[in-house]
Amino acid sequence: MNPFRKRYAPAILISLTWITLAAAFSFTAFASDQPEEPPMPTLLMTLGETHLRITLEDNPTTRDLVSQLPLTLEFEDFHGIEKISYLPRKLSTEGAARGWDPQKGSLTYYAPWGNLAFFYQDFDYSTGLIPLGEAESGLEALEANETFTATLTLVE
Repeated sequence: MNPFRKRYAPAILISLTWITLAAAFSFTAFASDQPEEPPMPTLLMTLGETHLRITLEDNPTTRDLVSQLPLTLEFEDFHGIEKISYLPRKLSTEGAARGWDPQKGSLTYYAPWGNLAFFYQDFDYSTGLIPLGEAESGLEALEANETFTATLTLVE
């Protein structure tokens, strides 16, 4: 065995271990110094006396919707599956998936038309749908009315 290798190999191995640990610690410290996004709030949709609580998704499209609140919108039925409403302006679709498979209670954004789509029936995967949130209860109010006015606010 090479005498240099025999004499210095343990020291080199220990040095490499310390360098690796220092790099890992530095990365962890750097990552924790980055500001965290605040948690997504809960959306409250008020239809007359009914209040639907919607747990929001954490994505750029949802954050853009939140930036427009509070909103009062007119909703209309679309094919007996969802209620739709048009927003004052289109939402960001930055980083959004190509589509979504909405379930009963899904609040989504349909990017091609620029409208909210609130599903009160399950539906198939649809290109252009972006998930915004899920309703916890109160979907009966969506089914009971062909059209309605709703106010969207954040729960404090």
